[in-house]
Amino acid sequence: MDQAVVTPNPVIPAPEVVGSPLPTIVIEARRNIWDLNLKEIWNYRELLYFLVWRDVKVRYKQTLIGVTWVILQPLLTMMIFTLVFSYLAKIPSEGVPYPIFAYAALLPWTYFSHAIGRCASSVIGDAGLITKVYFPRLIIPLASVIPPFFDFCWSLLILFGMMAWYGIGLSWALLWAPAFLLLALLTALGVGLWLSALNVRYRDVNHVVPFIVQIWMFASPIVYPVSLVPEKWRLLYSLNPMVGVIEGFRWGILGKASPDPMVLGISSFMVLALLAGGIVFFKRMEKTFADDI
Repeated sequence: MDQAVVTPNPVIPAPEVVGSPLPTIVIEARRNIWDLNLKEIWNYRELLYFLVWRDVKVRYKQTLIGVTWVILQPLLTMMIFTLVFSYLAKIPSEGVPYPIFAYAALLPWTYFSHAIGRCASSVIGDAGLITKVYFPRLIIPLASVIPPFFDFCWSLLILFGMMAWYGIGLSWALLWAPAFLLLALLTALGVGLWLSALNVRYRDVNHVVPFIVQIWMFASPIVYPVSLVPEKWRLLYSLNPMVGVIEGFRWGILGKASPDPMVLGISSFMVLALLAGGIVFFKRMEKTFADDI
């Protein structure tokens, strides 16, 4: 009887992407606490873009009044502040009409408060994505602080209209306004990284965030100028990173007296400290996210 000859199947090489081989992803533990590998954020920039675009579409899709609510929220808050703190409490506004004084400070603050709220719950909100596929977890809180910027732009148009009504022109200081808005973004991201990581472990953190934001607002120079803070407390007051952000943005928009360099310097340092500490803490906690969620 003839024996059957078994011919092994030929090995078919894996197809390659035209022009370049398939990328190789190596997932390994960090060697030390400072090994943050932030370069991964750039490698996954397309994911960051789609997460931001998703949140923006959800924000404005199937809404009754849409952008109108984005404009009404800081506008109505400014009206209440003007009635209570200007007409009743007679708080000075450094030679600027109080509605402009308050609204110029409410814009970066409203962005900051919305960004913190979104960032604190971002990891929990994308739990399904975290437990199914690998990507740099830092992208999730980073993507959550960008969409509120679009709300800020709509409200900024109202501020320019109010300034035209009161006859207040723009100055060269406007060039500095984006820098202080960037500081607001970094502050929201720094604080949000701490809160989002803690919220995965302790779910009641999300309920504490609105209270923190409310107290923080009155600890910032929104309804009153920094000049009302006693000189002996000015250094301690400047440890609030939003002090430099609000004072700097108000100066950039209105072009009035420049803010105290000491206040700006201390507040900017606190922003960087919060951000650096938040990144390290988030990266340290992210290895247990999938288990805790």
